Order: sequence, then C-alpha cells, then structure tokens
Amino acid sequence: MKPKIKLAEVPVAGGTMMALYSHDGAFSMSVNGQELMHSEAHASERLMGTLGVEQVPLDVQPRILIGGLGLGFTLRSVIDAVGPEALIDVAELVPEVIEWNQTFLKDLNGELMGNEGVDVFADDVVNVINKAKALYDTIIVDVDNGPFAMVADSNVSLYSNTGLKRVWGALKPEGRAVFWSAKQDVAFAQRLKRVGFKVQAVPAKVHARAKRAAYMLYIADRRKGTGEHPEDLID
Repeated sequence: MKPKIKLAEVPVAGGTMMALYSHDGAFSMSVNGQELMHSEAHASERLMGTLGVEQVPLDVQPRILIGGLGLGFTLRSVIDAVGPEALIDVAELVPEVIEWNQTFLKDLNGELMGNEGVDVFADDVVNVINKAKALYDTIIVDVDNGPFAMVADSNVSLYSNTGLKRVWGALKPEGRAVFWSAKQDVAFAQRLKRVGFKVQAVPAKVHARAKRAAYMLYIADRRKGTGEHPEDLID
C-alpha cells in the first residue's frame, strides 16, 4: 500500500494546522488531522458551481464570486458551465492554498488560475462581499465547513443575519447565492428567508456513485421586485 505523504502544512486561525496530503495520485486537505476535502470526493463542489450559474443569461458576461479555492473543483465547474467569457473572482482566506494550487495541484485544477477572466487572490470573502454593491450575478460560498465553523470562528459572521444581508447587497437584482453546508441547517435556511431570499435546499453527494447525499447546498435567489434593503423584508 502506498503511503500517505504530507506535502505541506501551515498554521491558520487560532493555531489550527492545515495540511495538504497526497496518496496514490489523489490529494486531500486536512485541518488538525480531520479531512476537509479530497480530490476523489468532489461531487458537491461541482454541483455547487453548476447550480450557481444555471440562472445566468447566456447573452451577458456574468460576474461571479467564489469564496474558497480549495482543490479548485468549484472553479472548474463554473468555467465548464459559463465558458471563457465570464469574470470570476476567487477569494481564498489562506494564501498557502493558492500557492499549493499553483505547485502541487497544478495538474489537478491549478492551471485554471491562469485563465483570462479568472482572478484568484488572498482575502476573506467577507471583505469582498462587504465592499461589493450589486456587483455579482452569482456568489458561491464554500468556506470552512459551512455554517459550522471548522477552520476559523470568524467565518460564522458570514452566515449571520448581518452577513447574509451583505450577501444580498453584493448581488445584482436577480442574483443568486449558493452556500455549501456539511449538514442540514434549518436555522440557516430560515435566516436566508428572513433576509428576503427564495431558498432551495439541495442534497449533495460526496462522490457521484454515492447512494445517499451527505451534504446540503442552499440556493438563495433574490426575489424579483424586491427592494435594495433586505432589512425591510424581515418579519
């Protein structure tokens, strides 16, 4: 049996250790020894990208924000769906993850970072969202472990009422956000609805051949005819 090899490791928020491994041609990232993602289990990431852009009109140049680069499968899915004309921003909190994609993972999905129209940069996606005003057709959030923080406690703010209002404000009037979650979160879905989003919960498999779904994707669409102030929509 081939050994599992640690390729790189870096401390992240609060002393948490993130590591990149290779094993028999596959790659994985772990946080404090707990696997966060694997290159042979990416069905949910690809589905997330597809769902994120399926509503974008074909006759426009879409502007898309992806929160979290990871192993690059969400980025690949978006590019496959919208083609080379899209403008895609990818905000990755851990700079070393970008470096790993440029080196160890170049032949996996890392080469996509060189595509025209793709801008991958080191920043907290929360900062990008907070600065954007009706800028994005789609915002895809694959940060940490979803609403249940695993890497950084600060990620929780993204899924709060205030964070979701800012997501609303960063979207174009008929824009869409998609959130990855490690499990069903009814309270999170309710927060999305209170902000004014039309919400769909879509079960997602770990890999295409899995018999059952393990994760949940939350699709949040800005409703037609709603205003620019989601506070006004809270019950």
